[in-house]
Amino acid sequence: MEHTHTHEKTHPIGLYLKIWGLLFVLSTFSYLVDYFHFESYLRWSLILTFMLLKAGLIVAIFMHLAWERLALIYAILLPPVFVLVLVLMMATEANYVLLSRLLFFQ
Repeated sequence: MEHTHTHEKTHPIGLYLKIWGLLFVLSTFSYLVDYFHFESYLRWSLILTFMLLKAGLIVAIFMHLAWERLALIYAILLPPVFVLVLVLMMATEANYVLLSRLLFFQ
């Protein structure tokens, strides 16, 4: 009688601890943006950058997306990118409509 074994790859705990530490550092930088009272576009660009870095690390490492096939990565990541592109297109169109109405009604 033959026994079949499934080989599951486990990742070292050190990797998870390093990523956890990096997330802690990025969160600290995010709070420091408020602490040092950054204003305007600099503030929002720093907050969004730190947010995207943290989300990317969580998805890649803790959700194991870094070790998946490229087709699965595209299936998960491309639809939100397409939605974001459509939202940006709608925002551009909304600005055009607003400016044309302001110009016409004044």
